[in-house]
Amino acid sequence: VQLDFDAGSRRDPAAQAGLASVTALMAGKGVAAQGGEPALDENQLGEAWADLGASFEGSAGSDRMSFSLRTLTEPDLLRKSVHLAARELGDVAWSDEVWQRERQRLSASLQEARTRPGTVARLAFAKAVYGGHPYGYETTPESLARISVADMRARYAEGVVPCRAKVSLVGAVMRAQADQIATELLARLPQAPGACPALPPVPEVAPLAAPVDERIPFESAQAHVLIGQPGYKRSDPDFFPLLVGNHILGGGGFTSRLTEQVREKRGLSYSVYSYFIPGLHAGAFTLGLQTRPDQVAEAVAVSRQVLRDFVAQGPTEAELKAAKDNLVGGFALRIDANRKLLDNVANIAWNDLPLDYLERWTARVNAVSAADIKAAFQRVLQPGRMVTVVVGSKN
Repeated sequence: VQLDFDAGSRRDPAAQAGLASVTALMAGKGVAAQGGEPALDENQLGEAWADLGASFEGSAGSDRMSFSLRTLTEPDLLRKSVHLAARELGDVAWSDEVWQRERQRLSASLQEARTRPGTVARLAFAKAVYGGHPYGYETTPESLARISVADMRARYAEGVVPCRAKVSLVGAVMRAQADQIATELLARLPQAPGACPALPPVPEVAPLAAPVDERIPFESAQAHVLIGQPGYKRSDPDFFPLLVGNHILGGGGFTSRLTEQVREKRGLSYSVYSYFIPGLHAGAFTLGLQTRPDQVAEAVAVSRQVLRDFVAQGPTEAELKAAKDNLVGGFALRIDANRKLLDNVANIAWNDLPLDYLERWTARVNAVSAADIKAAFQRVLQPGRMVTVVVGSKN
């Protein structure tokens, strides 16, 4: 079972970056006593889940805060697991003592991550691409220090409400059971009287007005290179042309055009890739690679040229056929386990996609033309207005 709420990091205040993530974390650190049932600290809660052979976890991404229950469907175990998950979701302990410990641990982890060139590149890239949009906020020890248990409790009360829940289930349960499970999981959360209260709007990601080139010295054997800009929203009607097109450009591994030009022909990088992260707002388009510091200039120039050529000309028919064959042939691997199937079902629910989305996925891929890809890429990407971040080069 997965429960999704519009309470992700896009709703974090700038001064409290990380609020959504730590709220989801702390929601699993203990259960308060309620209705004659005893309190459970984090160790007791972990033991209770281990005894059931089940798990319940919370997390937060850019757009949503999610809670996932995994349990066997044996009737007694299912009943107990759903009950415990409902308690964990609805009767959070919110221990300040635990938060102070977790804050210190997280702060140390953030400081350690800052010693790695990949982290430095990723943070600089996000800040340059997103500007002041919450997608680009950086969680720091200082922002965590500004977050209190009261702040987490308020965020949880505002965002994790039944009337806005998207509940997805995959498993050997009938519809009546599914309804009962969803109802029980949400029953302990405060119910909004009347109409579901609207959340305040979040501004869109602003397009780049000019190119940005940032070089950050760093003592490392490999220079980390990221090139990109704001991409597109998940609701974009050109989702499939952009999906197939990126597979050809840099998302298809050894068959991609970037790999052919940057790795195979010139040996400038072991791995080069590109991807989009479409969300409720325009997530970043990212082209990334690692190379020797003395090869940075050539690697960046070749990558930019490949991108410019692809946007200007689109794919060849041979590239398009190979990408379709690869994507359609690999479709079964996207739904070959309950976890993957749940991810797909939750994607349908969260993005308000048609209920036959999975049934029509391969047909939608096959319907994409080279002209569709060229038009979509020319509308979404502007190669002359890209962010380029290089960490590790002294040039």
